[in-house]
Parts: sequence; C-alpha cells; structure tokens
Amino acid sequence: MKKLVFLLFLYVGIVFGQEKTQIKLSPEATFSVITCGPGSELYSTFGHNAFRLKDPVYGYDMVYNYGTFDFNTPFFYIKFAQGKLPYQLGRTQFRNFVYSYKREKRWVKEQVLNLTHDQTRSLLAFLEDNYKEKNRSYEYDFFFNNCATKIREVVNKTFGNDIVFKEEHITTSKTFRELIHDYVVHNSWSSFGINIALGAVIDRKATVLEYEFLPDYVFQAFENATTQDGSPLVKEVKVILKEPENAKVAGNILMSPYVVFSILLLITLIVTFLDFKNKKRTRWLDAFIMLFSGLGGIMILLLWFATDHSMTVNNWNILWFAPINIFFIRKFFVKRKECKALWKHSATLIGLIVIMLFLWLINFQVFALAAIPLILKFLVRYVYITYYFLKIAKDKL
Repeated sequence: MKKLVFLLFLYVGIVFGQEKTQIKLSPEATFSVITCGPGSELYSTFGHNAFRLKDPVYGYDMVYNYGTFDFNTPFFYIKFAQGKLPYQLGRTQFRNFVYSYKREKRWVKEQVLNLTHDQTRSLLAFLEDNYKEKNRSYEYDFFFNNCATKIREVVNKTFGNDIVFKEEHITTSKTFRELIHDYVVHNSWSSFGINIALGAVIDRKATVLEYEFLPDYVFQAFENATTQDGSPLVKEVKVILKEPENAKVAGNILMSPYVVFSILLLITLIVTFLDFKNKKRTRWLDAFIMLFSGLGGIMILLLWFATDHSMTVNNWNILWFAPINIFFIRKFFVKRKECKALWKHSATLIGLIVIMLFLWLINFQVFALAAIPLILKFLVRYVYITYYFLKIAKDKL
C-alpha cells in the first residue's frame, strides 16, 4: 500500500513538474509574430502567420501555428470541401518551420514583441492551454477565423487593453474581393476559380480589423500597435528568409483562362456563322454548352447550400452557369423536336445573362473578367438557338 501511494505521488509530481517546466522561462525569453510571404500554390497565395517563442537560456525555439489540420480526420476531403474540417493549433521546432518555407522559396519576417517577462509567461500559458488536445481544434473560416486572425485574437484575449491596436495605417477602403485580387493575377485560373466560387457577400467593404484575414495586414497592425504606456509593441523586425530572385515563376499566357476561353469563343463564332449560312444547327456544340454550364451551376449550388463556407452564398454566377441546363442536354441533341420549349428555354438563358450583367454594372457582384469570352460564347449560341427554333416554329404555322 505504501508503495502504491508513493508511486501515485511520484506520478502527480512528474505531471505537475512537466507542466511547470513547460511554462518556466528565463528573462531572455521573447515572443515574436512570424509573417511568411505568398507561395506559388493556391493554398499559400496569401501568406501565413504564427507565433515564435525563443528562450536562449532554456533552449526553446518553438513555433505555435494555427494553420495545421489532421489528415487522419474521418472523411477528411468531404469535410474540407464542406468547410467543416477542423483546423488546429500546431507546435513545432522553429528550424523545421523555416526549412519548409525555404524549400518553397518564400520570405519569412519576424516581429519581436516588446513584452514584459510576466506577459511572455502569460502568452505562453495561453498557447500551451490552447495546445491541449481538447482545446487545439477550431472551426476554420478563410475570412474570419484563420491563421492570421488568430494572432490578433490571442493577443487580445491574453492582454486585453494592455495592447493598443491603431487603425490609421489603413488608408484604403477595399472589398474582400479587391483584397483577394491584390494577391492573385487577374488572368489566372486561381482568380477565375475564386471569382466563380465566391458570392456577392465578398463585394462589401472590409473593416480595418477585417483586413487582417491577410497576414500582411497582421504585420502592419502589429507594426503600428503600442503597449499601454505608448511604447511600440514591436521592438525589432528581423528578416529570417529573403525571397530568392527566382521565386516568382511566370505563368504560361497561352494557357491562361482568357486565352483559352477566347479560342472557344472564336470556334463558337465560326460554327455559328456556318450554321446560319447553311441553315442548320450543330447539335453537339449545344449539348456541350448545356452540359458544361449545367455542371458549373450545380457546383455553385452545392457551394451555396451544401457547405458551411461563409463566402460562397448569394453567388449570382448561377445566372449564367444555369444548373437547369443539365436537364436539357438530350433535348438540345435531338434534331427538331420540342422547338417551342427549346426557344423559350434559350431565350430565358439570354434574360438571365442580361440580369447578371446588370448586377455587375451596379457592382452588386463583381464577376470574373476572364469569364467574359465564355459568357459571350454562351450568349452567341443562345441567341442563335432562339432564332433557329423560332424560325422552325414559324415555318410550321
């Protein structure tokens, strides 16, 4: 019995001793905010933020990173697509963290925070508590709850009014879509995909705080923040990694969406002219347009209603990517049946595109510039289909 009691006290001592050791810091310990530059892949286009703890006395050099997730999560890809994948606070060695960014040819900057020893201990205690398995997961949102927004949130929760964030450094008034466009090339597949997938909700003006879903603006916010006595919050800025001169790779302009869709528009114009000249209709082209636009519309519907993504709702791309077209594929592939129903359907599609263009004109929703040739392709064909079937209907009278 005495042995059992001894082992119990020993176990409790080890557990509490470990927790105490984890929080024990020397006066030399510092916390930094790490800002990482954009990468070449879409997921890394907007950069990254994290916390760094460095204590040269005890040998700590750790990164606390709110941008991780568990690949072993059940139904990982389904949850990712639905916006239900839980993200996590990760903890890793700083050298391993930096190595991954060096390999990706991305710059890394460090803002060393002007914190007292007690404040440094408080921030570590908060992060360590947040790192516990029961606390580390959170519901990710690209605009409102991501690796960047977590930085300001953690500092506010830990220090409250002891840290003062100012707002005068933001002199622009941009929408969420405009802020995204600052990081993606307009004539790129990334830009096209983003503008197709995200709805009108991202066309409202972002507040100064909302700018901080982007890591660069977190860097600016901390650069202009002060402690309660008016001292700068950042006492030193260090460049950990410079961006290599060969980091940016130019895209292939010939494979850009504007060029590809312009080629498709040209083909459609030629085919439609020949159809008009020969008084016929190229059925495979009409069936393909119904299939392509219908599948695109279904994708938009799923993002709107079947996911938890906050910015894929109210997406009026559905006006020209009409999901109902999927039910008309076979009808448009036949020769001359149901001509009355088909010209009414194509005329309706023309009307929907006109409404979409009006919404664009009044900036209710901004659509993809690269989609213009594709929209014109659809419009040209819808006009011809309406003309073709109206003529057939008139000839039958």
